[in-house]
Amino acid sequence: MPKVTLRPAAEPDAEAVAEIWQHGWADGHLGNVPDALVAIRTPESFRSRTINSLPHTTIAEVDGAVAGFVMVVDDEVEQVYVSAAHRGSGVAGVLLAEAERLVAAEGYREAWLAVAPGNSRARRFYERSGWSDGGVFDYPASSADGPIPVPCHRYIKPVG
Repeated sequence: MPKVTLRPAAEPDAEAVAEIWQHGWADGHLGNVPDALVAIRTPESFRSRTINSLPHTTIAEVDGAVAGFVMVVDDEVEQVYVSAAHRGSGVAGVLLAEAERLVAAEGYREAWLAVAPGNSRARRFYERSGWSDGGVFDYPASSADGPIPVPCHRYIKPVG
């Protein structure tokens, strides 16, 4: 496993985070979420959402470059993405462990995240990491016209 350095995200990280997020999101979500959501997930949407989410973002660096990130809001692990070059290297596990630590540090006893049913790679990763499938629900993905319901599995893990 490469040496991974974790740190809070800063504005200069935004472009790298948006690029990792856009490509990773496409890999895991195209064909697994409603077409209405795919239509609004443009490159610009990832850039603006990244900027707005920087206060909740932790960066994983490998050799001084952004290798992945995690976004945590309250007890939800909103996003976990690793660049294609670092998938399978252990970076995702480091990020997920940090997300769990952050949720626990806020006083929550359980963390949760949403996974599209067809995103089997992510589902296997979370299950290997000790998360369990808490059932199906509609995740309210934000859009300019209001939430888009996305069928998902709610994965949960005790953290506190």
